[in-house]
Amino acid sequence: MSALLLWLIVLPAVAGTVLATAGRRADRAAPAIAVVVAVLVLALAGLTAAASAAAAGPALQAPFMAGSAFGVEADALSAVLLPAVAGVTLLVLLFAAAAGTTHPARFHGLMLIFTAAVLITLTATTLPTLLFAWEIMGAASYALIGFHWSDQHRMSSGLTAFLTTRTADLGLYIAAGAALAGAAQTGSGTAGSGTAGSGTAGSGTAGSGTAAGTGSMALAGLAGLPDPWRDIAAAGLLAAGLGKAAQLPFSFWLSRAMDGPSAVSALLHSAAMVAMGGYLLLRVEPLLAATGWAATTAAWAGAATAVVLGMVAVAQTDLKQLLAASTAAQLGYVVMAAGVGNVAGGAAHLMAHAATKSGLFLAAGAWLAALGTKKLAGLRGAGRRWPVLGAAFTVGALSLAGIAPLSLWATKDNVLTAALEHSVPLYVAGLAGAVLAAAYAAKAVALVWKPVLPEASALYDAEEPGSRRITSGQTFPVLILAAGAAVAGLLVIGPGGDALRDALGRGTPGDGVESGPLELAVSAALALAVVVLVWRFSARLPALGAANGWLGMEAAAHAVVVRPVLAAAQHLARFDDAVLDRCVERAALFALRAAGGAAAADAVLDRGVEASATATSRAAGGSAVVDTKIDDGVETLALAVRRAGSAAPRPQTGQVHHYYVQAALVLVAAAVLLILVR
Repeated sequence: MSALLLWLIVLPAVAGTVLATAGRRADRAAPAIAVVVAVLVLALAGLTAAASAAAAGPALQAPFMAGSAFGVEADALSAVLLPAVAGVTLLVLLFAAAAGTTHPARFHGLMLIFTAAVLITLTATTLPTLLFAWEIMGAASYALIGFHWSDQHRMSSGLTAFLTTRTADLGLYIAAGAALAGAAQTGSGTAGSGTAGSGTAGSGTAGSGTAAGTGSMALAGLAGLPDPWRDIAAAGLLAAGLGKAAQLPFSFWLSRAMDGPSAVSALLHSAAMVAMGGYLLLRVEPLLAATGWAATTAAWAGAATAVVLGMVAVAQTDLKQLLAASTAAQLGYVVMAAGVGNVAGGAAHLMAHAATKSGLFLAAGAWLAALGTKKLAGLRGAGRRWPVLGAAFTVGALSLAGIAPLSLWATKDNVLTAALEHSVPLYVAGLAGAVLAAAYAAKAVALVWKPVLPEASALYDAEEPGSRRITSGQTFPVLILAAGAAVAGLLVIGPGGDALRDALGRGTPGDGVESGPLELAVSAALALAVVVLVWRFSARLPALGAANGWLGMEAAAHAVVVRPVLAAAQHLARFDDAVLDRCVERAALFALRAAGGAAAADAVLDRGVEASATATSRAAGGSAVVDTKIDDGVETLALAVRRAGSAAPRPQTGQVHHYYVQAALVLVAAAVLLILVR
């Protein structure tokens, strides 16, 4: 069974690397190769999930470092999500193959590499494995968002997204350090049980199988760290999860990421990269709960994001920006689920959101390619012009709105039910986010079905030349995803919900959080009322300028973080130029003067030796030998001093990465010296 897991990860990684490095020679065959690989990945994901359900999940493990292993395992939680991610990947690649793209080999190769990183993230059982996958996922996302690298604005957007998420990603390194320090403090070399499979997947372990030897870096054992390392690890993982899931205060990077290709948005920003932030917090839910404060912080961060980004979504005039803001808002419910301990509800919401939002992003991409715009005013009547695609878009949007019986209605209400058991104010905040979700989804649906206005054609081709046509190859993936958006809610209702909660180890079948008929009816009625009102008065929605600009969050980040860091860097550069460089120059001058002094002393010595040699001819021969040796020694010393003086300024290159290497060498030397002295 472990071979299934190995091939699931290796196949897209190898195929993606080959395509990404093949260049233009593979452009013609790249879409077909990528689709075939995605089909195989979906089949392997399904088999892996079935094997996990039938017995202990497939697992792989390799030695990595003292106290930890490089481990992956398909437990109950990851097995639920593996087929969903693989299925969305396949449909997105089908859409990209039908729509076409520049440099297809590089594009599809990067998409497959990214997919492999996501699959490793889903199955990671240790922090080293998670860090490895997290780094590749971040690098691939940067390359995909800035895929059209010749456009400076797109490259800038990719850099903004990359740096923002990387700032939050530092939390993973902090958590890893806390895990090692906690293990050293206890002296046991393990955190908790030291296994990745002693508990249940829903409680943050790696499933029913074992992964012995994972040691102090095992995700399953982080909740057992001693104080204060447990709190530090929780803070680091919470920051990393919030950053990747585009939660407050990191949300603005998702707006800039919309400059990437639509197929990239459909995968990265619905089912994969953003979703992995929420997934990480679901995975470490026992750690959050063990600290108390971390769980509460996660719950309220998710609720706040659902409300604030919901308002941002309502204010948008660009369809992709609306979908981006709604993605952050919907992931808020996953983060909230992790905070209130509803792992099953959070996992179900992740899957339902993946199908729903992927389809909506692909529809937006198809309209952008056809009409040359993604502005809502320019897309007015697009549903009438392409009714099949419009119908699929409507199903996804109504699911997003929480209309019964579509999927996000059920999954969102399940999370809200858990929030109500936790805190009434938290439930009210989540319910406010649900009302806003109905408003922004209805706004999009209303505009694409409204009659086309005569002046709408003036907005076409504003962003790129439109083809005025949409192929069946572009429509088919959206239809399949719309079907998923319609039925995924069965994962939390009735027998489906019982099976999911049981698989995730939340007790006996039927135990755990389950929405009652009255709660579901109230939620559905509220969403329907908001949709009807927005449809009726969509032309009169208030203009929210600040919200349309994402509340100035990026500008605030520049003011609070970017500008102070740049100012500090400039001051350090001036210090480097004014002080350090002068010190190095003076040291070199001193070395040259010392060399000159040594040469003068050599000359004096030469004269003394010559005088002594004339006094006694017998001793002259021996003195000459001595003189020669002394002379050679002095010249060698002078040459060494001169070379040292010349080499002294060389480390001062002004390049930061050179300073990092020098600092690392100094730290290594200090560590070795400390070990030897002790």
